[in-house]
Amino acid sequence: QVHPVESGGGSVQAGGSLRLSCVPSSYRSYSMGWFRQAPGKEREEVACLESDGKTLYADSFKGRFTIGRDDTENTLYLQMNNLKPEDTAMYYCAADSRPCAWIGFRYNYRGQGTQVTVSS
Repeated sequence: QVHPVESGGGSVQAGGSLRLSCVPSSYRSYSMGWFRQAPGKEREEVACLESDGKTLYADSFKGRFTIGRDDTENTLYLQMNNLKPEDTAMYYCAADSRPCAWIGFRYNYRGQGTQVTVSS
């Protein structure tokens, strides 16, 4: 089993940036990714990274968010730019043995989440 642990959440003003991190950065040949959930809303897929480096982004985040691995720190990251108040949510790092296109937000393993709050 894999137990992702997130860090890097916090509060930021609209237009700002945050970088979320997750360990481990990889597990076997699993896909690793991020999803989020805001109070009263359904879970929402954000971005996914397969073991071969292939990425998949939900349309809402293309161009603003970037998923990747930091090999120097052995972390999976989510770089979030131009943040908006509607990005306020709990962000979860997650892992799954399936390809990203099969997962959506339904990962087999996830962390406890890190809160991101964006003020206007």
